Amino acid sequence: MLEGKAVVNETDMLQTMQQDALHLAAKALDIFDVTEPTEIAQFIKKEFDESYGTGWQCIVGTDFGSFVTHSQGCFIHFLIGSVAFLLFRGTANLAAEANMIPPLEAVKA
Repeated sequence: MLEGKAVVNETDMLQTMQQDALHLAAKALDIFDVTEPTEIAQFIKKEFDESYGTGWQCIVGTDFGSFVTHSQGCFIHFLIGSVAFLLFRGTANLAAEANMIPPLEAVKA
């Protein structure tokens, strides 16, 4: 199976979650053609949503950039051959966002 050929670039996931990500990526590559990155990403995202709760995002491809905010313990970036996988659970810092929005002032008619 392909998961043994995976190279993890960066992660903060627990080992068991990392293994799930690698296993699902290898399984997706067995099911889908490498030219179908959207289907591969959708497969992995749905499986992680079912296993670990909603909010997972997955990006798959041979050439992409990213800059994301993720929940602690919910990020992995790895390669299988020339295909890169970015899997993370998004987060929103609502308190910080609230401070960034200027208060609205009442307008007199």
